[in-house]
Amino acid sequence: MEYQYFICDVFTKYKFSGNQLVVFPNAQGLSDWQMQSIAKEFNFSEATFVFPSEHGNTRKVRIYTPTIEVPFAGHPNIGTAFALANQGMFGDLNDGVNIVFEEQAGRVPIKIQKDDSGDIWCELGAPEALSIGVAVNKELVGSVVSLNESEILTTTHPPQVASVGLPFLFVELPSDPVLKKARINMPLLEDLLEETNVSYIHLYCRDVDEFDIKARMFAPLDGVFEDPATGSANCALVALLTQLDPHDDLEKDWLISQGTEVGRPSILSGRTLKVEGKVSGVWIGGHSVLVSEGTLNV
Repeated sequence: MEYQYFICDVFTKYKFSGNQLVVFPNAQGLSDWQMQSIAKEFNFSEATFVFPSEHGNTRKVRIYTPTIEVPFAGHPNIGTAFALANQGMFGDLNDGVNIVFEEQAGRVPIKIQKDDSGDIWCELGAPEALSIGVAVNKELVGSVVSLNESEILTTTHPPQVASVGLPFLFVELPSDPVLKKARINMPLLEDLLEETNVSYIHLYCRDVDEFDIKARMFAPLDGVFEDPATGSANCALVALLTQLDPHDDLEKDWLISQGTEVGRPSILSGRTLKVEGKVSGVWIGGHSVLVSEGTLNV
């Protein structure tokens, strides 16, 4: 049977940058094994498979890395919304369209609109409230990312697990040069996984060039050595930083750079809202561009 697919680059306006994604807009009939095999065959950080809604929303979406299915991820949602909208599946976008994807983590609301240049822009809302998990010894974390313990900042937070649908370990570094030299020590990463049950490591520094945050995300145990753009991680990060901000009420925009170290520069735009001391909303958005389309015989 033939299945149509689209390949797009996400969190960029330019082909061959951003984060690659393959989208299967009509995946009915594919088994779990087939979807996992297809994700491994394309070998992007994620592949998405779109089904009719089961609960009265816009679509059901399943997300696979090359090795596992994940409950939520940022760039697959942005890219899937873009791919479907780009094919006219949501009608006229001039006044904006609001859709909802059903995923393992819950309902993911996405706003789709055109910017002043006529390009499609998508922004998702996190499917879960911010949850803050365990803190990790910075000596262990430093060893895992091949940095000295003194190069890990703990002024705002220690190395910290947090999630808005998918958990990551967040580690703040002092500068872009330190961020650039980070390398994953695989045997020690497995030790970290045993201690925290989290193997996704998100390193970041603040106030680099024109960006609020510059980031790198590593998930080699899931077949993604370094991700060019991680919407779910950056969504959780800006929520965490907003929660830790001393102001009880705060509305903030975040401009985030990722992917330059792997030659796929990406730009992500975040928004956070904090009311009476608690983060009440977090969003991540960006552009996408269609690279190719085709059919796969399964």
